[in-house]
Amino acid sequence: MMMVGDDGLGIYVVESKGGAIVCMVLSLLCLGTWPALMALLERRGRLPQHTYLDYSFTNFLAAIFIAFVFGEIGETTTLEEPSFITQLTQIQDNWPSVLFAMAGGVGLSIGNLATQYALAFVGLSVTEVTTASITVVIGTSVNYFLDNRLNRADVLFSGVGCFLLAVCLGSAVHSSNSADIEAKLGRVSKDCKRVTHEECQSLVGIGVEEEMENVKEGTAAFLIALENKRAIKVFGKSMVVGLGITFFAGLCFSLFSPLFNLATNDQWHTIKQDVPKLIVYTAFFYFSLSCFVIAVALNINFLYNPLLDSPRSSFRDYLSDWNGRGWALLAGLLCGFGNGLQFMGGQAAGYAAADAVQALPLVSTFWGIYLFGEYKRSSPRTYALLLGMLVMFTIAVGLLMASGGARDVAYLKS
Repeated sequence: MMMVGDDGLGIYVVESKGGAIVCMVLSLLCLGTWPALMALLERRGRLPQHTYLDYSFTNFLAAIFIAFVFGEIGETTTLEEPSFITQLTQIQDNWPSVLFAMAGGVGLSIGNLATQYALAFVGLSVTEVTTASITVVIGTSVNYFLDNRLNRADVLFSGVGCFLLAVCLGSAVHSSNSADIEAKLGRVSKDCKRVTHEECQSLVGIGVEEEMENVKEGTAAFLIALENKRAIKVFGKSMVVGLGITFFAGLCFSLFSPLFNLATNDQWHTIKQDVPKLIVYTAFFYFSLSCFVIAVALNINFLYNPLLDSPRSSFRDYLSDWNGRGWALLAGLLCGFGNGLQFMGGQAAGYAAADAVQALPLVSTFWGIYLFGEYKRSSPRTYALLLGMLVMFTIAVGLLMASGGARDVAYLKS
């Protein structure tokens, strides 16, 4: 609905449960797709520093668009529901809430940065399953209590339980698929750390110049060709590195939603009673601003001091790298609009229910299978476990959405 001001215009606020569910479903599609684009570019050889810088710019542009279109429709609004621009001028009164929003942005930025490296080591499906499950178990539980038990506890925590079961199945999928890959590569996976890419290729009988398109997905030849092409080399490196990065990313993600919740609803009463709470669009702007600043600062540093043996680059090299830039820019837009829709839905139905978008591995797994052939020519055991994981995620997202309650309009205005 529209919060109407004295001039007949105002900010747009989602209040109905149906509207919140629409926001969450759209958010789920966006947030499940952008990691696939990042993984696609890394597999094609584009440096992750270049991709993340492009992503960061359009991610911030999406936040600015949402703030000005939905948060500043009218020139003035009521004192209870100030517009986006009005609240920007009130930072001397609402700065504690601003700090909560910006802290959430730092968590998201570092989590997303870690995710793009985890994608290379443990794959799209396992990375998304693990980070999403950690986010749900920790973040959703915190949001439930911050929202004054707005959601139905029996339904909500049944969904959380399904996520826990899904991550167990996801771990089993990863273990089974890793065994399948080891069986395909044999001694090659152990030898590749000590030999050149050309020697690795000769071990499986493909030519030095042969491309991935000329070999069958899921075969040893395909895996070697992929390793030769990608930006982050993974053969011969411990899986503990990738899993450690993945768990770190999940912990970062689990913090940003509760912090955003505190920024918009002030459950800890950090601002004065007569000061309006941050509207979702103002909070999202500050959230995205800190996300952008941290991302740019870290990735410019990583250009010159790369992580995990990635090639060294420079800002000049980044500016001249147009290979795949369009996909990186699209990834930023999808993530920005996905986060914005999640928060808009959360303000109406509760942030715990809005965490249903953490079922994004449903979407990411589809892209992993369709684009990358992640489980091509795997064993029947792997396929059975994969199906079980997807079924659990489907049940989990349904339960989390069903747990949503309608936030009182008076509460939104208080």
